[in-house]
Amino acid sequence: MKKNYFYFLTVLAGIALVAATKPFTRSPFGFGKGTPDIKSVSALTFGKDGILFIGDSKSATIFAVDTKDAKNNNNAAAIDVTGIDQKIADALGTVKEKITITDMAVNPVSKKLYIGLQNSDGTPVIVKLEGEKIEAVSLKEVNYSSIALNDVAAEDAKDARGRSLRISTISDMGFANGKVLVSGLSNKEFSSSLRSIPFPFTDRQDMASLEMYHGAHGRFETTSPIRTFTTGKINGKEYIIASYTCTPLVLYPLDELKSGQHVKGRTVAEMGSGNTPIDMTTITKGGETFLIMGNTARSVTEVNYKTIAAFEGTITERVATTAGTAFAVLPNLTKVQQMDKLDNNSVVIMQKKDNGSLDLTTVKNDAL
Repeated sequence: MKKNYFYFLTVLAGIALVAATKPFTRSPFGFGKGTPDIKSVSALTFGKDGILFIGDSKSATIFAVDTKDAKNNNNAAAIDVTGIDQKIADALGTVKEKITITDMAVNPVSKKLYIGLQNSDGTPVIVKLEGEKIEAVSLKEVNYSSIALNDVAAEDAKDARGRSLRISTISDMGFANGKVLVSGLSNKEFSSSLRSIPFPFTDRQDMASLEMYHGAHGRFETTSPIRTFTTGKINGKEYIIASYTCTPLVLYPLDELKSGQHVKGRTVAEMGSGNTPIDMTTITKGGETFLIMGNTARSVTEVNYKTIAAFEGTITERVATTAGTAFAVLPNLTKVQQMDKLDNNSVVIMQKKDNGSLDLTTVKNDAL
């Protein structure tokens, strides 16, 4: 079945994600030309010039791919698609029950949306949207480079509940200051980690271990991966703004995340247990900056950066419900599964509607 699926994708969409790697030319980014051996799409993020970074937990590798999608678009068109999972399945010649959407990212240059998914047979696929047109992204004979992550869990390693540790090697990714930022788990005793990898890739990858106090659990934690993060400036200093399962909001100074360092985060909010944050981004409206975060068990939450800056302490005691920095709940945005900034004025959101339809919707910042 897998061979037939690969043949189908190659003929109809030009995708061949698991062919052998055969680079033979070089580019300004240190790219070679060939077909990257991508085994999973765990996370997506964009750098400059239309460079797409693909996080592959299964092979514990970050791939950088030149999408050749670098034509500047200053007038982003709204992305509104009903039943996006069904339409992707139709484009790939399968059924929606056989695909799992893993991440999405807007190309900040072209404003086109890229969506990563896994087929039920294990095949990784990336598609892009232009209006309502869905096109499979060919990764055959492209300009790319890759870096294998150091100190990762073995492929068969399990946690105390029997869950794969390798799958959490890459939990989220971002790009800032010329570096790919990668959260996830390492094979170290303090396994929660944040990697900072300069791009173009060399042999260098700085990895810091992380520690934070989780008020909902009443303890310090070093083995829980960041679930989602972004970067932001607070009181003139750059931070990783991160959240974990059961929704603590934690700040890590970006300049302290150096190789071999153990960094203690500052927990500035507990936003409620029984929930997993799944995506976050930063927006501006009314001249102010806000963090918005999608969640599995509640509506999108919104935090004004001014309130984060005003909270100078840290949570160090068990919390029964919520505590720390104030936040707002946006009741109309329930069951949000993915989100990303479309442009400076709007956000594109993937939302499961009450009728079961998985829809893409563009929302103006001022409407949030």
